[in-house]
Amino acid sequence: MFAKVKTHGITGLNTFDVTVEADLSSGLPRFDIVGLPDAAVKESRDRVRASIKNCRFEFPVSRITVNIAPADIKKEGSFYDLPILIALLKASSQIKANIDDYSFIGELSLNGEIRGCTGVLPMVIQAKESNIGAIFIPAENEREGSVVEGIDVLPASSIAEVLDHISGEKLIKPAFRELSVEESVFTDVDFSEVKGQQNAKRALEIAAAGGHNCLMIGPPGTGKSMLAKRLPGILPEMTMEEKIETTKIYSVAGELDKNTRLISRRPFRSPHHTVSAQGLTGGGTSPKPGELSLAHNGVLFLDEFPEFDRRAKESLRQPLEDNKVTITRAAGTITYPSNIMAVAAMNPCPCGYMGHPTKQCTCTDAAKKRYKDKISGPLLDRMDIHIEVQGVEYAQLSGKQKEETSAEIQKRVNRARAVQLERFKGTNITCNAKMTPAATQKYCVLSEQANAMLEKSFKALDLSPRAYDKILRIARTIADLEGSEIIELPHIAEAIQYRSLDRKYWR
Repeated sequence: MFAKVKTHGITGLNTFDVTVEADLSSGLPRFDIVGLPDAAVKESRDRVRASIKNCRFEFPVSRITVNIAPADIKKEGSFYDLPILIALLKASSQIKANIDDYSFIGELSLNGEIRGCTGVLPMVIQAKESNIGAIFIPAENEREGSVVEGIDVLPASSIAEVLDHISGEKLIKPAFRELSVEESVFTDVDFSEVKGQQNAKRALEIAAAGGHNCLMIGPPGTGKSMLAKRLPGILPEMTMEEKIETTKIYSVAGELDKNTRLISRRPFRSPHHTVSAQGLTGGGTSPKPGELSLAHNGVLFLDEFPEFDRRAKESLRQPLEDNKVTITRAAGTITYPSNIMAVAAMNPCPCGYMGHPTKQCTCTDAAKKRYKDKISGPLLDRMDIHIEVQGVEYAQLSGKQKEETSAEIQKRVNRARAVQLERFKGTNITCNAKMTPAATQKYCVLSEQANAMLEKSFKALDLSPRAYDKILRIARTIADLEGSEIIELPHIAEAIQYRSLDRKYWR
């Protein structure tokens, strides 16, 4: 007897249709799984056999061959358990109903329960695109799978529930896909809690409005980490496309909470400085997303930046330019998106007090040089905005004056982003920081005074072509915040100011 069942596979974020074929033939009892299965798929034989027996079905005593097609793509993961079991029951005539319009995903326990698995959201999207009518998923992944419209998502906690639905005895209610009530997009930290630091707040507002990377330099205890943690609260609200993209990454990585339907807050990732290069970019035998991809559409905060391993720091260079991470292994190449805002923080020297108005720096010149040399020139050049964060006076800390809230700053950021969305409509550019050289030349129109100022600064500061482009993009963002079509002298002057700290500390 022969039967086939529909399911899906996933490599990175790329999904594909899979057909599980089961053939029962005469001969010595044997159970073979073919089609490039990995160890987890091969172990399905034992889980499926125990599940069938413990659910009081008859395990076929014959030569069993299960083919997972297409056979030229490696199959990874335990979610093939359920389709293999259904294919065996269908081939042995223990399932009589038509199952051609169903797809199946799920890992089995030995007593027939269906356990949650990773990558459910992208596979449900693949099922919808393949015009499948309904898909069975683990009940643990119900909220995640319910995001997709146009397909019946059927959450099941056991094999019995799946078979009762197929036979029509007891139907499973499709997952509820109400998306209007989601977790608040505002975090529990707010810019109103930060006293003083008006210059740093202004720089972060510009960074948020244009999607610019930034580097904060200042003595310990001045509020660099505090400012960075509040940055997601002023970023524009996520679009539905961004929410689904981000949720897919967390689903594949296995970091999606079972109570989360859709990630609505922009991610904020802050890895420890001991993280490896693979921890940042992703990796493993079956490469999983790293911190760069988990921060997609959000913020990657690198505190104590010079203390990161050199290989880890240098691994940022290409993703910051390309907005994606490509991982190549013997088994193949996988690409994960990494459209992020990188925010780094560091002290001006090892002791942290170089240039401090009241505290004496105790570092030798050699120690200072070694510390600063930990940040390479190309990496420093990729940080669009350089911010000097100084100490706050007692009067500001103890004062009762009200500071601007994150919501008030976010309104200005949203207006600037709306201008950019209209400007780049029909292109792949999402914000000013992602402009191509051609787009930079087209949209960054300077007044005569602004052009003269930039020319003078380019020569005086010995700027690189990359720094020149970044200054133009920052100035474009400042002009957008001011509602100006043309980049005027004040806009370009402020933008140049944000590119001068590398000259102060590294020369």
